[in-house]
Amino acid sequence: MNEGPVATIIREKLTSALSPARLEIEDDSARHAGHHHEGGMDARPGGESHFNLEVVSAAFEGKGRVERQRMINGLLAEELAGPVHALSIRARTPSEDSAK
Repeated sequence: MNEGPVATIIREKLTSALSPARLEIEDDSARHAGHHHEGGMDARPGGESHFNLEVVSAAFEGKGRVERQRMINGLLAEELAGPVHALSIRARTPSEDSAK
């Protein structure tokens, strides 16, 4: 696994708080190359500004889609205020993941 420093922080925070059964982090910044963001940040390959997350955790049991996304956004608030411009989040319980 060859992750950049931002992806590593995301993995550590989500793993610590949610004990995920599965956690996939994809740096999708290259697809947004040339897009300018607040503060002048320019998305580029490996720029760690756009991520796709897939999180499977029992911590999501009994929670709706919006509440799950708010949990993740809250855990990553510091990154969302800085280097991360966008997150695409798929958050499921283990039973939802096995049924897909």
